Amino acid sequence: MTLPHLPADAPALPPPPAAPAVQGQGHGRPKQPPLTRVWRGRSDDPRWARPAFLGLLLVVVLAYLWNLSASGYANSFYSAAVQAGSQSWKAMFFGSLDSANAITVDKPPASLWPMALSVRIFGLSSWAILVPQVLMGVATAGVLYAAVRRRFSAAAGLLTVAAFALTPVAALMFRFNNPDALLALLMTVTVYCVLRGMENGRTKWLVWAGVAVGLAFLAKTLQAFLILPPLAVLYAVFAPGRPLKRIGQLLLSGLAMVVAGGWWVAVVELWPASSRPYIGGSQNNSFLELTFGYNGLGRINGDETGSVGGGGMGGGGSQWGETGIDRMFNSEIGSQISWLLPAALLLLVAGVVVTWKARRTDTARAAFLAWGGSLVMTMVVFSFMAGIFHQYYTVALAPYAAALVGMGASVLWEERARFTASAALGVTVAVTAVWSYVLLNRTPDYVPWLRWVIFVGGVAAGLGIAVAGRLNRQLALGAAGVGLVAALAGPTAYTISTLDTGHSGSIVTAGPAGASMMGGPGGGEGGMFGGGMQPPGQGRQGQQAGQGQQPGQAGQGGGMGQPPTGGMPGQGQGQGQGTGNGKQQGGTGMMPGGAGMGERGGAGGGGMGGLLNGAQVSAKAKALVEKNADDYTWAAAAIGSQNAASYQLSTGKPVMAIGGFNGSDPSPTLAQFKRYVEDGKIHYFIGGGMGGMGGGSGSASKIQSWVEKNYTKVTVGSATFYDLTQPKS
Repeated sequence: MTLPHLPADAPALPPPPAAPAVQGQGHGRPKQPPLTRVWRGRSDDPRWARPAFLGLLLVVVLAYLWNLSASGYANSFYSAAVQAGSQSWKAMFFGSLDSANAITVDKPPASLWPMALSVRIFGLSSWAILVPQVLMGVATAGVLYAAVRRRFSAAAGLLTVAAFALTPVAALMFRFNNPDALLALLMTVTVYCVLRGMENGRTKWLVWAGVAVGLAFLAKTLQAFLILPPLAVLYAVFAPGRPLKRIGQLLLSGLAMVVAGGWWVAVVELWPASSRPYIGGSQNNSFLELTFGYNGLGRINGDETGSVGGGGMGGGGSQWGETGIDRMFNSEIGSQISWLLPAALLLLVAGVVVTWKARRTDTARAAFLAWGGSLVMTMVVFSFMAGIFHQYYTVALAPYAAALVGMGASVLWEERARFTASAALGVTVAVTAVWSYVLLNRTPDYVPWLRWVIFVGGVAAGLGIAVAGRLNRQLALGAAGVGLVAALAGPTAYTISTLDTGHSGSIVTAGPAGASMMGGPGGGEGGMFGGGMQPPGQGRQGQQAGQGQQPGQAGQGGGMGQPPTGGMPGQGQGQGQGTGNGKQQGGTGMMPGGAGMGERGGAGGGGMGGLLNGAQVSAKAKALVEKNADDYTWAAAAIGSQNAASYQLSTGKPVMAIGGFNGSDPSPTLAQFKRYVEDGKIHYFIGGGMGGMGGGSGSASKIQSWVEKNYTKVTVGSATFYDLTQPKS
């Protein structure tokens, strides 16, 4: 299929018309009162454009705030660090897990800072932690609209925002407290700034792009650099100005990136190790080691010292799912992100073909190449990385795919008088409908009629759009409307399911139960590892009963029930897994094989010994840890960050996470722990945990053995404690 080419001396699309100059004000648009400009938008906008955009943003805000507290503390690992940061500025700066600064999270702390400030202002609650994430989602939608609207129609911008907000994994992660929300926002800002620089070659936009990447590095380290190669090549080749000027601008952008992201790294590396927290996730107390090892090359090749997963399995697989070119579309990942990926890729090709013969500095082509290059580069890395990979990482793709859908559909619709353009758009709509049918067919019991409606409606609309140039305007618009509904109905259904369900724990997925089946530690299939702790008075909706079968096999969970500590009853979803009968309060996924569950009330450990979700802390256990807690630096110590986080969030007192997230970091060593005990700095040791199951130094298991040998065990409900002030006689 050949789409029409534009002459080399003309832009691909007409540039936005310049507003008339105002006498006495020089060149530029007429000045408007601030409130009028907010509501009215650009002077050349249709009158409906800005109100429609603001109304759509309001819908996104309300939808993403809906049922927000059902997720409780979400990922208690990060919530504990947020709580610590709200109590101690030092803990906030370093990203410490506790306010006494024993150990940090295994990421840089930028994503924690907005949440910690919110909790410092409003107090610890689910809303205080998660509302900043929602606002990041709304900000991402706003930046996407601004980026697309500068070169394309208002309808293209609105379609972009809708496609982004209705991506299930976006609805999940912009209501969750992992670093991915801030990362996606800053990556979107980066592309926006590069495209602004492409318009007129002004250096300041390249500098701002570098600043955005540097800050993104402080959210999730090297993942921030994935889009740098395509954006750098794009600017070097297609930006206005002389070649040497473009290279100099890129160097300045790189310098801005180093300064924006490197200042914190320099402070941490130069700070005396004895007076700062241990760098979680590292084996040598070095942030640089963490960056280039566990969080860097280890994610690519699977060689992650101290990890519970990673490493290739041969045959195109890893312990974190099958790798390969189809990874983003398979049963593990597809339902999270891939609804519009076929459309995005097809429209990327169409957009590049339409604009190929435009002048070198054409900004429409630059937009397709910027968003498309970012999408393809990130997809390729995600598809083949052998180390730790979770489904929710794919939220990084959502802005790129949405922009391509909005821009590409707009361009082809405007060119629909040409059969090649209308046919390309019709094929895209039909392919999207067929792919939605495939994804929905993976959960055949979920709204079973929907996939057939989408299939029939989408294919019919695609045929209508293909001949839109030969139809009258009303019929053409009708076909386009049906096609739009068919394309977005599938992801909308999964997004509604996501918004209506609370999510907690370390590994979460969007959509209904069974939508994402993924292998991982412990084997078996499932959309992984729910559970986690709830704030006082806030419960996850539903209670899940899982009938365990054999280790590594999955049993279907379900049933009505009451949330742990208040809230409304709701339908639990997901699957139980393990050995024997189990009941999980508020679970949304699978428990790992071999980690059989008992009653999840009281203070039992979480999945995999507390690795993936924290314990439920009973009132008696809470009272015990709080007893004379202010007399100690740490009220208690527990192996693994999730176990420690549960008690810290429940009591508000610092709890030391021995071994960091996996229990495999050499912090503290046995000698250091003995010294803390001798100095009266730790009151209780909380039994259980994974004892350093991820490899590494083995300090955690040594500490546990020493405590069990020398101190008396005290059982409170289902939890085991050791009073470190009372040695065995």
